[in-house]
Amino acid sequence: MNASKIALYTALGACAVLMLTPLIWLIAATSKGPDDLFHYLFFAPRVSGYNFEQLFTQIPYVRFMVNSFFVAGATVLVQLFFSSLGGFALAKYEFKGKKLIMVLMLATMMIPAQVMLAPMYELIYAMGLVDSYLGLIIPGAVSVFGMFLFRQSMLDLPDDLLQAGRIDGCTELRLYWDVVLPVSRPMIGAFCLISFMGSWNNFLWPQIVLHHQDRFTLPIGLNQMVGLYAQDYGSMMAGTFLAVVPVVILFFILQKEFISGLTAGAVKG
Repeated sequence: MNASKIALYTALGACAVLMLTPLIWLIAATSKGPDDLFHYLFFAPRVSGYNFEQLFTQIPYVRFMVNSFFVAGATVLVQLFFSSLGGFALAKYEFKGKKLIMVLMLATMMIPAQVMLAPMYELIYAMGLVDSYLGLIIPGAVSVFGMFLFRQSMLDLPDDLLQAGRIDGCTELRLYWDVVLPVSRPMIGAFCLISFMGSWNNFLWPQIVLHHQDRFTLPIGLNQMVGLYAQDYGSMMAGTFLAVVPVVILFFILQKEFISGLTAGAVKG
């Protein structure tokens, strides 16, 4: 191994340690008792499960996590369906006003989400969906970002393959389901991870829509631990650590598709 590779690997290792430092600090904080939390920078000499015990006794943490899994899973499925279907239409169909529609869609991505909170809440209230899971899922059912991701991925899909399916008698929906989706598997994995993280970490909109504790998602549930005069930082760290675990597991499951999906079309041969 030459000097340049040694220097490169050393620099990458240093960057990796730097990037992982907050996660290591979080893990260390969850293992400390209340007396050691502010006395040691990282791991304390004594390992304690006090923070996890307090976490599960102060709030219904399991209920919050189940709610988050349901909302995030439903959001991913709905967004995946509409985004892939819309991306297929934008990539492989020609129709009047297509360019104008794409420009308008791109323009909506420049509008800050906070600006849409008031009209969106008014619409959800008129539909009677306040304090319901549908009130969380429906506003995010269509992702313009997702549509353009799938459009870019499907532009490279050979038109001859689609035409062969039509000659064999496939309907357009059957063509989408049996031909387009299997070919777009890398982008599906990448989009699922992005969509899941966005829904899993969403705090502002669920905080506005949900009122009853039984329907709270994990970010709102953890926020309930912030007291007026005191905060149990150890339990909050334990809850945050457990909230990070599903995302990390999902990334390791989908990392191959995630990398392939994001690099699709980057190399032309």
